Amino acid sequence: MPEHSANPFAGLDLLSSAVVLLDTRLVIRYLNPAAENLLEISNKVFTGCPLEGVMECPPRLLAALDSVLNQGWGYTGQKIGLRLVGGEVLQLNCTVNPVDSPEASLLVELWPIDQQLRATREERLVEQQQASRELIRNLVHEIKNPLGGIRGAAQLLERELNQPGLREYTQVIIKETDRLQDLMRRLLSPHRPMQPGPVNIHEILERVRSLLTAEFPTILSICRDYDTSLPELVGDREQLIQVFLNIARNAAQAIYRQADGSVTVPGLITLRTRAARQVTLFKRRYRLALEVKVIDDGPGIPEDIRERMFYPLVSGREGGSGLGLTLAQSFVQQHQGTIDCESQPGQTCFTIRLPLV
Repeated sequence: MPEHSANPFAGLDLLSSAVVLLDTRLVIRYLNPAAENLLEISNKVFTGCPLEGVMECPPRLLAALDSVLNQGWGYTGQKIGLRLVGGEVLQLNCTVNPVDSPEASLLVELWPIDQQLRATREERLVEQQQASRELIRNLVHEIKNPLGGIRGAAQLLERELNQPGLREYTQVIIKETDRLQDLMRRLLSPHRPMQPGPVNIHEILERVRSLLTAEFPTILSICRDYDTSLPELVGDREQLIQVFLNIARNAAQAIYRQADGSVTVPGLITLRTRAARQVTLFKRRYRLALEVKVIDDGPGIPEDIRERMFYPLVSGREGGSGLGLTLAQSFVQQHQGTIDCESQPGQTCFTIRLPLV
């Protein structure tokens, strides 16, 4: 293959979909970066290899490739299963089109079904979150003024009471009003303007680790799996600390409830950082992104709230405010990133992706 700068197919590198170019013998002639990521193979290493030496194609896809070669018609297929060399099976939608080029005869474009579903879910979730936040923001403004009046009236009433026993009731009013005012403040906090600057993600995760270790000294073990070669990102340090602290603290609290406060083997939370290449975040393509996974071995997120867990005031914990994940998602979105979760009993994994370049 010629160098990248002289590659006639270099424009395909900008596509978010995976593209494989084949010749008439179904030999790989080019893989764009999205295809390298999807198929977990290198363009430099596997160019010149037969397609079936890289993956196990179903008969209908092989028949479609032959048909496009012989008849020159395009092909579109859905829910096609490709088995990779490592044994993993990918469920994909694909198109195959003829290419008029000396280097290749077929252009195969692949879209993972789960990736499309995730993108659609992210868009829907963002729209719902925006509507929920606007509703709550308006509601908070309507509640704040009456709360201030109630607190002030309780303080004036307390001064007129001579019996200490009666003052206990005014103190209840004042304390509950303060609690509600604090809740209102937290509901509005995502709207604080960002204060971006250079941020080292591992410094942030180490801060979170030290806070959790101090808060849950006996029931928690935290594993660090860092890629220390990752560059700094531009972000709001305090917001990012809050993101990872909220997620990891939820995991620690779930482990604590499961253990009833006393365990012989501590629960495990893993903090993992990696680079992700050619990533699409909110319909924008980035050459490089930061991927952080927060993984725990707790009981998992209750199935009935998994689709709603990022909504305000939704909590799977008794006494929880239901604001931790809402704030985390809001802060991640302000950084043009995404947050996703997969959960089952024994393993919950939150994946946060933030753009680098």
